[in-house]
Amino acid sequence: MILADMIRRGVKPSCARHPGSVYYSLLRGSGRGVRRGVSLRVVTGTHLQSAVAHQSSAGSSEPTRRSTRISSQPKAEVNEPAKKVGEKSNKRTAEQHDDDSPVLKKNKAEEAATEASDAPEAAQALAHIDIGDSLPSLVLKNEKGEDVEVSTMASEKGVILFLVPKADTPGCTTQACGFRDIYPDFTSHNFDVYCLSADSPTAQTKWQTKKELPYDLLSDSKRVLISALGAGEGGKTKRSHFIFEKGGKLVDKKMPVKPADSPRLALEFVKGLNAE
Repeated sequence: MILADMIRRGVKPSCARHPGSVYYSLLRGSGRGVRRGVSLRVVTGTHLQSAVAHQSSAGSSEPTRRSTRISSQPKAEVNEPAKKVGEKSNKRTAEQHDDDSPVLKKNKAEEAATEASDAPEAAQALAHIDIGDSLPSLVLKNEKGEDVEVSTMASEKGVILFLVPKADTPGCTTQACGFRDIYPDFTSHNFDVYCLSADSPTAQTKWQTKKELPYDLLSDSKRVLISALGAGEGGKTKRSHFIFEKGGKLVDKKMPVKPADSPRLALEFVKGLNAE
């Protein structure tokens, strides 16, 4: 179609200077962008494929030209990451400044003082209790979570305080059930019985319910009273029992003692006191 249009417009062929090619010279007419005397070469046949391949090869080797207007423009610098880093740094500096502020220091000091004042009394150290000494002033929790003032436990009756290493274990159960079975004998001699251990009130309640223990169980989780009695060395509770007469004075102790022997020996001593 292109060749027919060229002939229609007056472009006539000249001699073929190359095989497979036809040259056309513009003899008249001056179409847009066409001048007189310009020759056009039309490639035919297989030579057209060779020419196209040669043109593609030349085009691919030629570097891409860039507009001078675009290349002359300066590259825009990306400052966003640096800005974020700066903001983070400023934020960290502000936080450090806040940590050093007098108000925050005052608040931290108040919190420390509050924690110290709220510390359980069980964390306080007690003097060693030996024969002739009295029950110390100390508040412990019983199995119901109620406060029990130790110093007043023997104000009206004598007290049997037996210690177990761990609630609801075979040896401790033997000892506890032994005091359970002869509990009426202690009460008839005007003595109360208490079990003392480092177990939580919850664990003591389960054990009390399971074995139907008729006496109170005292929780000494920090082993303060246990240690004062000399039964808390090495972070463990030694199996033992202590007898305080009415008024709170320690009159007898057995440490260590076998689980089955503890109730029997305690009752024998109480009976001996009443016989005097």
